[in-house]
Amino acid sequence: MKFSGTMIELGCIRQFALVIGSLARLAKLCVLRITRTHLYFIINEPGTVHRAPGLWAELDQGHYFSTVTMSGVSEEHNEIFLEFEPDKLSGTLSVFKSNNAAVRNLKIKLAKKLSPCLTLEMQMPSFSEHARTVVHDVPVLPLPRRQWHLYQEPEMPHFTASIYLPPLKKLRHVVERMKNLSSSLTLAANRKGTLVLSVTSDAANVSTYFRNLTMPTWDLEGAASQMDEEQLHSATVEIKKLISFLAGEQIGPCKVICNIVDDRMVHLFLLHDDVILQYFLPAARSS
Repeated sequence: MKFSGTMIELGCIRQFALVIGSLARLAKLCVLRITRTHLYFIINEPGTVHRAPGLWAELDQGHYFSTVTMSGVSEEHNEIFLEFEPDKLSGTLSVFKSNNAAVRNLKIKLAKKLSPCLTLEMQMPSFSEHARTVVHDVPVLPLPRRQWHLYQEPEMPHFTASIYLPPLKKLRHVVERMKNLSSSLTLAANRKGTLVLSVTSDAANVSTYFRNLTMPTWDLEGAASQMDEEQLHSATVEIKKLISFLAGEQIGPCKVICNIVDDRMVHLFLLHDDVILQYFLPAARSS
């Protein structure tokens, strides 16, 4: 197995660092799937049947890397699956999260030292005529092919409502305030562009309405297309997990779609030019 890629654009390096930072807020373990054209970051929801993905992030290699060398486990199965701790990778990349980060390039390669690792080589400016190279190793665990089926792209859920979210920064401000009242939050939406965020506690019932939001165009069939446009469809989720996702506004998404499966799931779809990030929030269990 071989993988090596070099980034030379500071904007791409910074965005890559922000994506990894978002992953680090969501889980302690993550799987990196490497193909010839894409990087996939997968977080499985613990305790679910068949370990269904809780997060699926897809990055286009051609956007981030100026050069890439990759060969998988075999010609027939030309992929690599690596398990790692995203907070360790995020910590290494934290220097790039600032717009003023000084770096010439970033090289990421799969290496075997005392154990398998992703080696990050950063070319930093120096006062001398030679660039200064900083090297960090992030331990990884290569996954055997018999486990690959656990980390495949999730299917689109059969949602009952779908809506484009308002700016995540504004939404996060609202949710942060609601966190002081309850540990869970209900998201509800209808097919007329209304989104409702609500919490219930012994002290108060609070709801925030966003109206006239845009809705995605989907190919709806059968009963779904005949639903009452005014009817609200909802699911209650853990506020902490929602806030962790909303921190993804730092990535600067073009659009974020919220799909709601009544009483079962909230499916959040963050879209950027070269990043697709799906987050699956299961409905919170009733106490």
